[in-house]
Amino acid sequence: MEQGNDIDFTGFIDVLNKEKAMIALVTIFFVLFSAILSFFIIKPTYQGHVTVIIGRNDSKSSTNEQYNDVMMSQNLTKTYAQIAESRSVASKTVSKLSNGTTIDQVSKVVSVTPETGTQIIDITANAKSPEEAADLANDFSDSFVAVSKEVYTAGDARIIDRATAPKSPIKPKKLINIVVAFVLGLFVSIGIAFIKEYMDKTIKTQDDIKRHLDLPVLGVIPSYEEE
Repeated sequence: MEQGNDIDFTGFIDVLNKEKAMIALVTIFFVLFSAILSFFIIKPTYQGHVTVIIGRNDSKSSTNEQYNDVMMSQNLTKTYAQIAESRSVASKTVSKLSNGTTIDQVSKVVSVTPETGTQIIDITANAKSPEEAADLANDFSDSFVAVSKEVYTAGDARIIDRATAPKSPIKPKKLINIVVAFVLGLFVSIGIAFIKEYMDKTIKTQDDIKRHLDLPVLGVIPSYEEE
C-alpha cells in the first residue's frame, strides 16, 4: 500500500513539473486579468452611513401604541425599518436629490438594517463618488425621519450620526480579488494539466508501459545523438 501511495505522489509531482510552464502562464493570466479589472475597469463604489435611533413617543401615542422596553427593541424598530424601506421615503428622497435619480434606483442602492436587540437602525447608501454616497445617505435619512413623523406616532426617529464622505471605496476589494484570482488560476491550470495527462495515451517511458499495458520491460534501446 505504501509503495502505491509513493508511486501516485511521484506521478503527481511529475505532472506538475511537466506542465509547470502552462500552470505558471495560466495563473499569471488570471492574476493580471483580475488586476486590470480591479484597478482600471470596475468603477469604485463608495458607501455613506447614517445611524438612526428609534425612541418611544409617549406624548403622542395612544394606549394601544404604548410599548414596553422589551417590545420596543423587537417590534418598534422593525416597524420603523419597514417605513424606511417604503416607496414614500424613496420618493421624498428623489425630490430632494433633483438629479434625475428614480425611486427604483434609490431603493436599489440604499439599505436599511435594524440592529438586533437595539433601537438602532443603520442606513447605508452606495454611489460612485464619496460625496454622492454621503449626500444620498443623508437625504434618505432626512426623508425617512420626515415621513415617519407623518405616518406613525408611536415612536420618534432621530439621527445620531450623519454621513460623511468616505475615504475609501467598499469595492472592488483589489487585494482579495487578486488573491482569489491566483488561487482560481492555480486550480484551473492544475486541472488542465491532469486532464491533458489523462487524455494522453502515448507511451513515453518504462513506467508508461507498466501502467498502460501491464507488461514487464525486457530491455531498453538507448538513444544516441549524432555527432
